[in-house]
Amino acid sequence: MPRRYLILAICCSSLFIVGMDNTIVNIALPSLQDDLGASLSGLQWTIDAYTLVLASLLVLAGSTADRIGRRRVFQTGLALFTAGSLLCSLAPSLGWLIAFRMIQAIGGSMLNPVAMSIITNTFTDAKERARAIGVWGAVVGVSLAIGPVLGGFLVHALDWRAIFWVNVPVGVAAFLLAWRFVPESRAPHPRRLDPVGQVIVFVLLGSVTYGIIEGPSSGFTSPEILGCFLLGAAALAALLIYEPRREEPLIELRFFRSVPFSGATLIAVSAFGSLAGFLFLNTLYLQDTRGLSALHAGLYTLPFAAMTVVFSPLSGRIVGSRGTRLPLVLAGVAFIAGILPLTQLTADTPVWLLFACYVVFGFGFAMVNSPITQTAVSGMPREQAGVAAAIASTSRQVGTSLGVAVIGAVVAGSTADFAEASHAGWWIIVGLGTAVLLLALLTTGRWARSTTPTG
Repeated sequence: MPRRYLILAICCSSLFIVGMDNTIVNIALPSLQDDLGASLSGLQWTIDAYTLVLASLLVLAGSTADRIGRRRVFQTGLALFTAGSLLCSLAPSLGWLIAFRMIQAIGGSMLNPVAMSIITNTFTDAKERARAIGVWGAVVGVSLAIGPVLGGFLVHALDWRAIFWVNVPVGVAAFLLAWRFVPESRAPHPRRLDPVGQVIVFVLLGSVTYGIIEGPSSGFTSPEILGCFLLGAAALAALLIYEPRREEPLIELRFFRSVPFSGATLIAVSAFGSLAGFLFLNTLYLQDTRGLSALHAGLYTLPFAAMTVVFSPLSGRIVGSRGTRLPLVLAGVAFIAGILPLTQLTADTPVWLLFACYVVFGFGFAMVNSPITQTAVSGMPREQAGVAAAIASTSRQVGTSLGVAVIGAVVAGSTADFAEASHAGWWIIVGLGTAVLLLALLTTGRWARSTTPTG
């Protein structure tokens, strides 16, 4: 095996455990609720504490790696993520679990964008790089799909704490292999750190997410929640004013002049908001409404996982041969078709209909991930690919956070039984699928590529 493919495998192994941790926790939510006495908002924070920190630090981690060494930051991230996983398995209460999830996320933020930089600089041939990015995107899909199935088995056979144990051996092995085989590299002209921009981004994401999650219990018109939304609006305004004035900002707002890049960012938010909402609602529906065990709930998601595993590599090949438009359009159509029947979900919905929805939705998710990354980096100079990929990864995590926050808030604000209360959440996911389809049609193709800035 050529060394560069071994490096790709090492990078993908880190991506696998970070991606899987986005979804494996979902299947354990009812067990967490029983064991730790968590409320619905507490369950939301178990997921969103991880994705929020991850989203906030991805760009910083990428620029830090360019400055002090990609392998060094990559190994630091592996060490933190592995230690955080071990601590999560020992958490004595919900508060400690959420805190340890944030440690996991700090480590995870050092893996995705840094690994993409390593891959981009390892595969210098354009066609080989496209195939490598296709593999990268496929691994994202596979890791996210396998999470609920593996999590269901571990929760049933052992305990909810076991879902964090699986990360430890993979993290240790990846750390040792990276030390042995991944060469150290730095950017010729590393970007300066932007601590003010970093704080603004964290305030923006944190305040808005807090307002959405805690709104149903505190009241959306309460001073606390209104203050959160006002703080988020002020942070957004500060970001738009401050960042363009910096020579090397945390977030390159000029990237958004590229129609494909902006489209990829919005598609990532919509697609991963759909996935997060689907997993959150489906897990609670299967275990709370239908009374399934964690193992059986995980097995119910096998059709979704199988479609994602089988078709994610195909999506990467389609991107390499035909571009990003076709898989993105297919993804949007599948998101809509797969979720629309669930807008009328009841406790007695036939199992065959659930499986059909899971199959179609799984196909859609398999199609969407590879073209997001490829579209984001394709129009950028190679030395900026890491930053572009980091923003695309940030968009995925923002979508996950908002999907759980918004859809969870809609369900929490209803007094109906869960199956009926979830209808509005499923309609939101249909809307997000429609956004994926429309954005794919409007922001990909020959005209859109012609609008991509070069510098």
